[in-house]
Parts: sequence; structure tokens; C-alpha cells
Amino acid sequence: MSKILSDIEIARNAKMQPITEIAEKLGLTYDDIELYGKDKAKISLDAYKKLQSKENGKLVLVTAISPTPAGEGKTTTNIGLSMALNKLGKKSSSALREPSLGPCFGIKGGAAGGGYSQVVPMEDINLHFTGDIHAITTANNLLSAMIDNKIYRSGEPSIDPRRITWKRVIDMNDRSLRHTVIGLRGTAHGIPREDGFDITVASEIMAILCLAENFTDLKARLGKMIIAYNKDGTPIHADDIGATGALSILLKDAIKPNLVQTLENTPAFIHGGPFANIAHGCNSVMATKLALKVSDYVVTEAGFAADLGAEKFFNIKCRYAGLNPDAVVLVATARALKYHGGVKKEDFAEENVQAVERGFVNLKRHIENIKQFGVPAVVAINKFPTDTDQEIQTIIDLCSKMNVKAVLSDVWAKGSEGGMELAEEVVRLCEEEENKFEFLYDENESVKEKIEKICKKIYRAGEVVYTKKAEADIKRLEKFGLDKMPICMAKTQSSFSDNPKLIGAPEGFDITIRELRVKAGAGFVVALTGDIMTMPGLPKVPAAEHMDIDEDGQISGLF
Repeated sequence: MSKILSDIEIARNAKMQPITEIAEKLGLTYDDIELYGKDKAKISLDAYKKLQSKENGKLVLVTAISPTPAGEGKTTTNIGLSMALNKLGKKSSSALREPSLGPCFGIKGGAAGGGYSQVVPMEDINLHFTGDIHAITTANNLLSAMIDNKIYRSGEPSIDPRRITWKRVIDMNDRSLRHTVIGLRGTAHGIPREDGFDITVASEIMAILCLAENFTDLKARLGKMIIAYNKDGTPIHADDIGATGALSILLKDAIKPNLVQTLENTPAFIHGGPFANIAHGCNSVMATKLALKVSDYVVTEAGFAADLGAEKFFNIKCRYAGLNPDAVVLVATARALKYHGGVKKEDFAEENVQAVERGFVNLKRHIENIKQFGVPAVVAINKFPTDTDQEIQTIIDLCSKMNVKAVLSDVWAKGSEGGMELAEEVVRLCEEEENKFEFLYDENESVKEKIEKICKKIYRAGEVVYTKKAEADIKRLEKFGLDKMPICMAKTQSSFSDNPKLIGAPEGFDITIRELRVKAGAGFVVALTGDIMTMPGLPKVPAAEHMDIDEDGQISGLF
């Protein structure tokens, strides 16, 4: 029996083409790209501008059912589908988020796909890549330094040190930094106050980078960020302390979309990486729009399950970018359905058709939710070696009863060959099915109306409960005219509810909105529920413990 290669071993054996040749496939010239070595490039802003008059290709969103310990394979499916579409003769590309170092060294160990459906160079993409996330970290923390300097110098505008909303960030999972005290050891070292860190991908600057249409829009959004309040409760913006220009300088290269390739040399745009249970969880608008101008089909994704990533993709990203998605791929696995049907992780390998039937309620709910947005969908059953024919057929039959086709996807093991049926169905949906895409709510509705539409129509909550702080936050939003923006729900990814233990498809539960945070630059209001934290911690055994590099520079442990 042949050895099963690890993801990093498969990636290391890839026959990559020079990135200049990948660019040529898209009609991009040498002058349109900025090289980061032989296999990575950024697309110049001039190239982005000159392509805007071209017609768009088809936009396909890959999303998934509620995450489980089994893993659903959303990114792997995305990459495999883009390669399969190319094999069908369609000029396709993939549009993905950049991996964050926190999850890479924490639980995930990497986020560049898997098996024979990966983007490469895998090590670079998972680590420092082209430095975008580091640039965002630096810009965020420059703003923090300018805020504290303004307080130290007693300058105008007068910032209330007790009402600073801007936090420092680091691209790492570090629970010890959630709550800190700064400015100790005397007046020479600043004004003592409580502070804390978020993970970089939760920074509003990351959200802004991913929603900006161009550099002018980026600067305008940066200036609108609310960083604190004065003693009268009036918002203070980044522009008010003269920070906008400096922040923009630090992001002058980070705003440019990145171009790499898949194992089968399909172009891949990887740019931006906001969290999906804290922010909107989608890659950058600029990368998606660029891909649509140079491809017949663009396969993108939204983080976590459809109740988080897809809902925000539709209601936030598509709203601001003017995008009209042509099809949705909803990823599910037999293992995940067994989990939602009550099976423990250690028993996933055993056939259990009854558990698949019980757990189908989760997939059913997500299918129903996608239908609310009017976009045609297909279910991709991501194949695992232990899946049985009867389990797979059960999923196909149950989906058929909902008038949705389910197809087997084996792109992890077979690359594009394992995704041909899925690609054919995606093309059929885009070319033949009626598309009636619409938003779930009007952004001009009240804050509570928007929240309750999401909670009741998508999550199936019975009642929405607001804490005293949330009620006060809503009044402040209304007072300053900050309430007419989309809502970005911060909720556990593990359940439709705000309780991660309520798996399957719970309904009629209460969901508590504990506070609201306005992201005026990004253009949305974050509604926090449950115990969602903006700085994750490392697990008991982090992936970092199993990583190493040898004297020849060969990395191990990334997966």
C-alpha cells in the first residue's frame, strides 16, 4: 500500500508555473503585476483600474453547514471546484482569504486547502505571505500609539481615557493579552489605563481593507473609524487626530490583491482575511472584482457556516460591492451530519445511516436559508474514506426531496477529477436556473428590526433579548446617526443559537444581544452574542507544538 502523503508533502511536490505565466492566462502583462519572488505577485492598482470596464464572469459562493470537530473542507472544495471548472474548459479562478497566523499555530495548522486541492506555495501563504496582515497590524497599532500620545500631550480633541474603543492587535492567539493595563511606572511612560488586544483579523482595518473599492475609498473609510468618545459622549474619529494619511501609507501595498496558483496551476487570488464570527468573513472586494473581470467563473468562499459567512457575504459584501452571486455550493459531510445527529467524534468511522438522517436537519436549515436569498444552490458532499455508499445516498435522497441536487465531491483525493460532477452542476445552475437574489433586510430599517430578521429568519430564534448595555448602545447609535448600516452578527459558529452546545437545528430559543460596537469605517454595526471573544486562545495542544524546520529549510507540521 502506497504511503498517504501529508498536505505539505503534496504541496512540496507541486509543479508550479512561474507566476508571470499564471498572470498571462488571465490576460495580465508583466507591467500589471508586482513580483514577490517567482511564485507570488500583487496586481497593480493601475491594472485594477483599467479592467473595470470589462464584463464580469460568474460568481460562485462556497459555504458550509455548521462546523464540527470533523472538519467540513470548505476551502478544499473551493480550490477543487475552481480546478474542475478549468478542466471543463471554463476560464476559472479562486478567490480566498489569507490565513491568519493565530489559527495556523492554534487549531488549524494551516488554511490553504488540503490533499490534492491546495493553493501554493503553501508554506508562504500560511505564514508571512506578502506581508498584508503585518501591515494591518502595524497600521492598527500606530493608531493606538497616536491615541495614547494625544491623551499624554493633552491635545485636542480631548479624549476620555475611560471611553477608548480602539484596541491594539497581534496576529496570534494569546488569551493573556485580552485585558491589559498600560502606561505604568510613572508619568514619563504614559497615562495608566485599561487596554487589551484583539487578533489582527478582528481589526476594523482588516474589515475596511476587504470592503474598500479602491485606494480613495480605503482612505475615506479609515478616516471614519470611531476610536473613542470625549467626556460629552461625542464620537472621535481617526481623522480627528490626523491619523488617516499615515495609516494609508502603511497599507499602500497591502490593498493590492495577491495572485498565486493551485496545484493544477489554476489562478488564485488570496487577499484579506476578516474573521467570520467577529467580522464579515470574506476575502477582499477588490480581489473578487478583479477576478470577475479576468475569469469566466470565480469561486469564492465565506467563513464558517452559511448562517454566518454566507449571510454576511450577501448582506454586507454583496450590498457594498454591488455583487450578484450566480450560485451557491453548500458543503456537507456524512461525518458532520452524524455529529449533528448525536454521534461522538471517535465513532465517525462507523456506518450510521440513522444518525445521518437525524443530523440532516442542520443541512436542511442551511438549504432553506440559502433559498431565502433567491440564489440557486447545490450541495457538495465532501468525501471521506470511511463514508459508506448508503450514507452518501441518504444525503442525496434527502436533498432531492428539497429540490436541491447533492453531488459527491472527492477533490481532496483526486483534485479536479474528483470535482467534475460538481463543476457541471455549478455551470448548469449559473446558465439555466433562475436567480432572484435579494437581501434579507433594508439597511435603513432600525437596528432591532435588522437584528431580529437575522435572528428569527436565519437562526430561528424565538425571542431576541437585549441587555441594558445593548439598549444603551442602540440609543447612542441612533443619536449620532450610525444606525442605518448593515448588521454584522458576532455569534458562535458551532450552533444556529448563541449556545455552541445546541447542535442540529434548534429553534424557538432566546438569543441575547449583550452589546453593539459600531464600525463606522467598515460600514457595519457588530452585535455581540454569547461568549464571543475578539482574541482567541490556544488549545490544550496547539498545532505549533508539532511544527519544525530542518537545516535545509524544509518545514514540517503545517497541514
